[in-house]
Amino acid sequence: MTNELLALFEYYEKEKGIDRSTMVEALEGALLSASRKSIGPARDLKIHIDPQKGKIKVTATLVVVDKVEKPYDQIDGFTARRIKPDAQIGDEVEVEVTPKNFGRIAAQTAKQAMMQRLRQAEKELIYDEFKDRAGDIVSGTVRRFERSDVMVDLGKFEGVMPSRERVSTEEYSVGDRIRAYVVAVENGPRGPEIILSRSHPNFVRRLFESEVSEIADRTVEIRSLSRDAGYRTKVAVYSADEKVDPVGACVGLRGARVKNIVRELNNEKVDIIRWSDNIREFVEDALKPAKIRSIELDPENKRVRVTVDESELSKAIGRRGQNARLTSRLIGWDVQVEKDESAHEAFEARVADAAKTLMGSLGIDQEAAMGLVRGGISSLEMLANDIEGVDVAEILDISEDEGAAIVAKARAAFGVSAPSVADEPAAEESAPAAEDPGTEASEPAPAPNEE
Repeated sequence: MTNELLALFEYYEKEKGIDRSTMVEALEGALLSASRKSIGPARDLKIHIDPQKGKIKVTATLVVVDKVEKPYDQIDGFTARRIKPDAQIGDEVEVEVTPKNFGRIAAQTAKQAMMQRLRQAEKELIYDEFKDRAGDIVSGTVRRFERSDVMVDLGKFEGVMPSRERVSTEEYSVGDRIRAYVVAVENGPRGPEIILSRSHPNFVRRLFESEVSEIADRTVEIRSLSRDAGYRTKVAVYSADEKVDPVGACVGLRGARVKNIVRELNNEKVDIIRWSDNIREFVEDALKPAKIRSIELDPENKRVRVTVDESELSKAIGRRGQNARLTSRLIGWDVQVEKDESAHEAFEARVADAAKTLMGSLGIDQEAAMGLVRGGISSLEMLANDIEGVDVAEILDISEDEGAAIVAKARAAFGVSAPSVADEPAAEESAPAAEDPGTEASEPAPAPNEE
């Protein structure tokens, strides 16, 4: 047993880097539990291990009595004085109670204790190495799945990407190489856990820092960033150096830098915007490609009201409200996008004015006047010169006589006379009277008597 225990000590000390005193402490604790099963509930049980020789001794502290009633707590005076000659009744004597088969128990327990201590040491190593790496990007291989969580092999250690940190549009398979952002290193009850994320906004921030040297050396600064993971990200950049174009630096030559980032994000759309203190300019740039009609600011409530033409509304709001929502997060103000109603309001005002004029001139009610205007008759002049009663009747759904009466009023008010019958062209289908088979030709009148 002694040789086997010493061999274990030397192996774990040299190969695994576990200190011998730490192993002795762990083994004493493990053997104490084993001793209670083989020896019994002895009073003040202790384990003593010689780290150099590997010898194990188990002792219990018993009380000296005349007559033993509790064998695990008491010892008779005669036996006690053989161990300690000056022992008196009531004294405490430390007695060795090492079982005969304790060597076998100790060897088995030692292996289990060492394995447990090794696992604990590895966990402590994980925590010590990764506790300062929160906020970094690491690379690993997908090892397995636990429900919807992804377990990632990081080399000596293993990280977990919870379902909440996954990108909904991405699918992973065992063996895939992935990069992820270290959100935190938590030292929980099961040991240290390395929490990874690919959906965190800072994942994009770190990618920009690794791809854009101007960001890494602080020439260009990422002032704000908002992300809808898997779909779209907006990044606002700024440079104190007037000679440096922050947007151009991030895009790179022929878009090389931003393409690398987009490729890592599996084609997630990335908008790079120049950061500005001027909220109007900032909002206008952030909502591109939509063209803004007007911007109203409410600094007190940090609210922005943006109006756009109806044709630009879908661009400004974006898919599922994404463009407006990400812009709000980017600038830190509540952005409300609305359709520009000014053109419609101006049109309605012109309709109302035209209807009012017709009402006053023709003596018709508002409903009829509005019907005429919406039917394309917007002025008294048009109604007097270019419209017939049948047209008015069709527009207002009234009789032809009523329509003709309205036209007559318009002509009278505008000073236009009704067209005469002689002015009206003959019907194309009319034939000369002489050709009518049902009518006889009249004879010419006789010439007057010249006598």
